Amino acid sequence: MDLQSKIILISGPTASGKSSFAVNLAEKINGEIINADSMQVYKEVKILTARPTIKDQKKIKHHLYGFISVKRKFSTGQWLKHASKKINEIREKNKVPILVGGTGLYFRALIEGLVRIPKISAKKRKIVSGLQKKLGQINFYKKLIKLDPKIKKIVNQNDYQRSIRAYEVKKFTRKSIVDWHKDTKPLFMKDTFVKLYIDCSKDLLLERIKLRAEKMLPYGMHEVKKIRGIKIPKGYSSTKIIGFTEIKRLLDKKQDKEQTVEQIVIKTRQYAKRQATWARGKMKNWKTINTLDKKISLKKLFN
Repeated sequence: MDLQSKIILISGPTASGKSSFAVNLAEKINGEIINADSMQVYKEVKILTARPTIKDQKKIKHHLYGFISVKRKFSTGQWLKHASKKINEIREKNKVPILVGGTGLYFRALIEGLVRIPKISAKKRKIVSGLQKKLGQINFYKKLIKLDPKIKKIVNQNDYQRSIRAYEVKKFTRKSIVDWHKDTKPLFMKDTFVKLYIDCSKDLLLERIKLRAEKMLPYGMHEVKKIRGIKIPKGYSSTKIIGFTEIKRLLDKKQDKEQTVEQIVIKTRQYAKRQATWARGKMKNWKTINTLDKKISLKKLFN
């Protein structure tokens, strides 16, 4: 079985067991692991983002975990640049790159290439968002369809964020976002990728999410105390880290520990549901692996 030319992708909802599966696989195929989770890139939030354990990182070389600060903006394009460099470095060592994470946009950029849409100024974007607020989403969407009929196939009427993005792209680049996507060029050949999706039953996933939230709380409090004084600009990815806002409320004595754990569980469960929804729409050709299947053979995985 020749895996030297392959790039292994492992996706799945949060708490499904992706990290441990990746470590076990890396040991068997002489691999190294690259992070493909948008929250695990931040160095100050090891516990809140459930970064792989020190024990696992000693077993297998891990890359792109905890290497930038929460106060820095980090885009999909920046991740792709770092990840592609690591992939090539790992291959040069005759090892197999294994990318692990739950961020669908990262995998999409890696497989399909990054869309190179010209930068649209904040002033122009503000004009479009103002128009959306003025018209309301239903009327704004109708206006969008008149401006760019191609959008109807890919943007739902209720998706106001993507509607705004599609409108501003067409308005200010005079080209549909659909056509921008068609013009992308991937960095690697598509047959290079082996795509694995870790599946987990709803009951087991909820059980794991609850356990993670309970374990997170005491150590997560130390992380929140350290970073709560950092001024993170609004809209940065790091502001979306699950647990930060909830633990902050606990530290401010606005709620108790039980309420905090409950809120973290709810948010994590909602996030896992969004990941699963993304997977159903975008990862139809990925091979599904049951998280409980500990004896799955390499032959079954890669044939």
